[in-house]
Amino acid sequence: MAQATLRFYEELNDYLALPNRRRDIHMEFDPPCPVRHLVERFGVPHTEIELILIGGVSADLETPVQDGDRIAVYPMFESFDVTSLLRLRPVPLREPRFFADAQLGRLARYLRLLGFDTRYENDVGDAELVRLANADHRIVLSRDRRLLMRRAVSHGCHILQDKPLDQLAHVIRRCDLARSTRPFTRCMDCNGLLHRVAKGAVQHRLQPGTRAHYERFWQCTVCGKLYWQGSHYARLEKLVDAAIGGPRQP
Repeated sequence: MAQATLRFYEELNDYLALPNRRRDIHMEFDPPCPVRHLVERFGVPHTEIELILIGGVSADLETPVQDGDRIAVYPMFESFDVTSLLRLRPVPLREPRFFADAQLGRLARYLRLLGFDTRYENDVGDAELVRLANADHRIVLSRDRRLLMRRAVSHGCHILQDKPLDQLAHVIRRCDLARSTRPFTRCMDCNGLLHRVAKGAVQHRLQPGTRAHYERFWQCTVCGKLYWQGSHYARLEKLVDAAIGGPRQP
């Protein structure tokens, strides 16, 4: 039986039982054993980890742990640069695209409002969700950490917050999305892109009040839903501004 010392840093401690938080954890294991197995033994999804150091050297999830190793596990970094070290993901996603699980329908709509390609299915199993997300190079958003601990999940974000707006703020901060938003460019219902349409082409679909007071319209290229800057638009603008940390530049 081999022994190793493991320590989790910052918010990763939230996954641990109280006696193990913010301290060295001495554990026994049967080699050969990849570091992934030791980390996930404590319920920490690998998708929440940015950097693992074994004896001060950057390691990936499949690096075997040796007797006497000291392992440090760090969460996603936000405030300082660690690009000179090996990240766990060899190729970052260039344009964030998401797949929200069945519990995150409202979050999916908010992300679409901000212009992010977000797929949402409430009737697929975990294995199929992961397969579809990987095939389309999407980040899995889930409240189920067991889902995110599946080995096949390479990009994921664990959603701990209960309120959809708090969930949105977490995803924006965690994935550094504030500068990538393109509000009001996607359909909140189906995720399709919106395009400008002439009022004359759609006026037969408008209610009399809408026809009388609005001139600019957009239509979803997938489901055909119409959008215009009605009374709800100011409320959505405030939501967008709050989500990205201030009013948008004109």
